[in-house]
Amino acid sequence: MESSSQTNRPKATVRDFYERHQQALDLHLVAGQRGLLRVIREPTVNRPGLVLAGFTKYFAQHRVQVLGNAEMHFLKSLAEADRNERLGRLLSYRVPCIVFCRGYRPDGGFLEMAERSNLPVFRSQQVTMRFINQATLLLDVLCAPQGTEMGSMVDILGIGVIIRGAAGIGKSECVLGLIERGYSLVADDITHLHVSGGQQVIGTAHRRIREFMEVRGIGIINVADMFGVKSIRTHKRVDLVVTLKPWDEVANVERVGLEQEKIPLLGIEVPHVTIPVAPGRDLARLVEVAAFLVKLRLAGHNPAKDLETRLLADMAASRREPHGLPEVPDHDTRLES
Repeated sequence: MESSSQTNRPKATVRDFYERHQQALDLHLVAGQRGLLRVIREPTVNRPGLVLAGFTKYFAQHRVQVLGNAEMHFLKSLAEADRNERLGRLLSYRVPCIVFCRGYRPDGGFLEMAERSNLPVFRSQQVTMRFINQATLLLDVLCAPQGTEMGSMVDILGIGVIIRGAAGIGKSECVLGLIERGYSLVADDITHLHVSGGQQVIGTAHRRIREFMEVRGIGIINVADMFGVKSIRTHKRVDLVVTLKPWDEVANVERVGLEQEKIPLLGIEVPHVTIPVAPGRDLARLVEVAAFLVKLRLAGHNPAKDLETRLLADMAASRREPHGLPEVPDHDTRLES
């Protein structure tokens, strides 16, 4: 089963990093505005202390460069000519940008060199390690693979479920039934996806249509106003994809569930089930049970394999019995004594 998602890996520029996270990182541009279109090729940060000390081998020049207390005290210990020479060496590499933490402001000579090189230079009042930790997380999201999946997403007891299927098959009715049971809407019709930490896919809705749903025959509803704020989640990890299909289009209906089918979302394998749709089937209940089953499997329980193990054990025991399987009475004869 293939995913219907559309995928792209954005090329983040310094402008993207600055405009989206200016407030969170307390960034202030002090030089190099003409270089804001430089691309951040490695979505993380680097402290260039070794380069300033003269060791340039293995320099991570494609990362955001951060100078903190240690680097600034080292530079202040140098004579002005030596300091400018070392800073000039740093600027000779095409780094994306430089951030001075703890409110340090570089001297005028360095700012002039940065302007001539079109190198963006920022200041931040944040403590260096706090800035590094926060910037690393934000850069990871900014440069992560992104995409969209044509389907609605709900949170069922901590299990993020994308429900997809052809138009008119009953996705909205299924989602409404789940919301009425106390679960939360993440996205309606189109789920925006991005990879977090390289290991999990996060789903969310576009901020303009968050909280809203289209219900055919009724129109647009505000889920938060109708069912309360508990019925909305801004984002959730994708743990399961459910595809709704007409019964006659499902060639092999799953009857046991020993093996978990998976599909790729942004290059990451996610559990997938196909639920046949027929008149009278409670789709919301079936999706709920599918989510419960994923939750059990994440906890180390697999009912199908448990049953298989029990049957195999009974078969092994029957081979050891001289007359096959022991006869099981229809009722407990001990009650008659």
